[in-house]
Amino acid sequence: VVLLCTLASTAFGVADLGMPGWSCDADLMKRSKSVPTSVHSLRPADIDIIGALGDSLTAANGAGAEHNDILGVAIQYRGLTFSVGGDKTLDEHISMANVLKKFNPNLFGYSIRTGSANVWETAHLNAGIPGAHSGDMVGQANDLVRRLRDHPEIDYINQWKLIHIFIGGNDMCGWCTHLDSATADHYRDNIRAAVQVLQKELPRTIVVLTGMVDISLLRKADADHKFCQAIHKSECGCEVNPDVTDEMLTNEAKLYMQKEQELQDSGEFDTADDFTLILQPFFEGVTDICRLPDGSPNMDFFAPDCFHFGAYGHSIVGKNLWNNMMQPVGSKTVANFTDTGNPLLCPEASCPFIRTTKNSVDCATYMTN
Repeated sequence: VVLLCTLASTAFGVADLGMPGWSCDADLMKRSKSVPTSVHSLRPADIDIIGALGDSLTAANGAGAEHNDILGVAIQYRGLTFSVGGDKTLDEHISMANVLKKFNPNLFGYSIRTGSANVWETAHLNAGIPGAHSGDMVGQANDLVRRLRDHPEIDYINQWKLIHIFIGGNDMCGWCTHLDSATADHYRDNIRAAVQVLQKELPRTIVVLTGMVDISLLRKADADHKFCQAIHKSECGCEVNPDVTDEMLTNEAKLYMQKEQELQDSGEFDTADDFTLILQPFFEGVTDICRLPDGSPNMDFFAPDCFHFGAYGHSIVGKNLWNNMMQPVGSKTVANFTDTGNPLLCPEASCPFIRTTKNSVDCATYMTN
């Protein structure tokens, strides 16, 4: 059984998790001597621009809200999102952006503070919108391309970009009542169409796709929380539908993940040397929520609605996202959130790149200085 849990620290009443003093060998932290021409030779420090597509988990709704502040779930704490959130430092909060800032302090595009997607001063290149479905990803992709092209400080042709996508929760939450439009095939095709936009418009780009999470886990979080059950009736109808079994939800989530795997394995996004799509499947195999020593749910993982991630949950997810990015395709670990000693990984000296389908097979071909 894999549990969604680790050690939390508390500040200002909201639990969080950081990695104080984390660093890697200096040779692994440096940029390439010359700008890479291949996405398969891309060191973390070579990333200049980050952006994101997604839903309320990318907007980080409720991430900074205290447990009793249900109205705080409406607030988009974009600076805390596990992917491109740039609030605090890595010492205080783990996110992909905060790790990348250790490699490149000039990283651009991460979101900060609170605000909606159309507020540039906070969202920057975080285009995620609460309530979004996979069918909204093409629109977000076009919006992100516009932001990149229009910004005077971004050289979207020559700078290396990392775009993160995490979507599907709302598809799954409505799947049981929209069996024709919320199929796994539609889900895959919607993501494909969005990535095709990025592939066409953005040279020098790596797309990182976080795999689908099993929403049946929410039932374990709200089992003893009637308030959360009531909220979930509007947030996630299929999760509270008594006719939908845990097995049905789990199987559909697995099917969504399989379709994401198909996108990576198809090779359709490996046709140019400066673009690729990589799936990070760390959610696959997570079978329980975070629990306290007495076995009760550790609600620090969640926002006040028991649905969205709290700051602590975002940090845990961010840690596992980063670790998957450092691991070869085919050898990526499933999230084990009970292991409080689980390290935040550094790039491997033998292959100091963000791992792709090609450098996972033969890294020597792509080695650079």
